Amino acid sequence: MRYLQSFNRRLRQLREERRLSCWDIAQICNVDEPVVQGWEASDPRQRRYPGVVELLDLCLKTETALESLLDLDPPGDSGQLELPGLAFSNTDDLTKALRELEREIDRVRLSEDEAELLRRFRKSSSENRRMVLQILGR
Repeated sequence: MRYLQSFNRRLRQLREERRLSCWDIAQICNVDEPVVQGWEASDPRQRRYPGVVELLDLCLKTETALESLLDLDPPGDSGQLELPGLAFSNTDDLTKALRELEREIDRVRLSEDEAELLRRFRKSSSENRRMVLQILGR
């Protein structure tokens, strides 16, 4: 979670500047209010982090630059954003590194069925989500 080290503070600052409540952010990101409270938790052991979809929803719907919520320039960093497939590539050949990146993206990309299942899960009630997680053994 290198890029989200100070996300909790940055989110709270955004909320306060925009006079938004945790409930408002929850509505924007289509999550429950306790989830947002977990994102803002000051205790790192209790802190949770948003997924990419929630993070993008937050940025788009509040017209906030993604860079303002993420830690992209840690001290001593060259300013280069590490991308899977590029950061872990053992080659200097950009074409090969980009192919590795494409393979990594394809590996984690949701199928249409998976994306639909996730959309339905997110739109379901918290009770239904809890039951689904119980069925899955979580």
